[in-house]
Amino acid sequence: MVDTTDANKKFQKELNSGTAALVLLSILAHADEPMYGYRIAKLMEAADESAPMMKQGALYPVLRSLESNGLLESYVDPSISGPPRRYYRITDSGLETLKSWVVIWDQTKTFVDDILKGNNDV
Repeated sequence: MVDTTDANKKFQKELNSGTAALVLLSILAHADEPMYGYRIAKLMEAADESAPMMKQGALYPVLRSLESNGLLESYVDPSISGPPRRYYRITDSGLETLKSWVVIWDQTKTFVDDILKGNNDV
């Protein structure tokens, strides 16, 4: 019997990298205030403790990429009790992008679900 553990890990990693930006934009779009990376990571972890979507270290490159593309903006807030924190908030461009990504996600999800259910007229 073939051990599928490595294949499962690779698939999960690839799936996570493709959805991380969508999830981060959505979290920040629903936030009442700017959020720092560790808090975002804890929210994601709490959403599904059995299979965290991404490790905390992988979160920051995605946040930086979203910011460099103008979808997020950030500021650094000095802290008395520890290192300064970088807070992120979604931009208007990020909100518009999120709307279009949700449409693409819904189309992709429907397509994959239909194929997995055998609902393909090939």
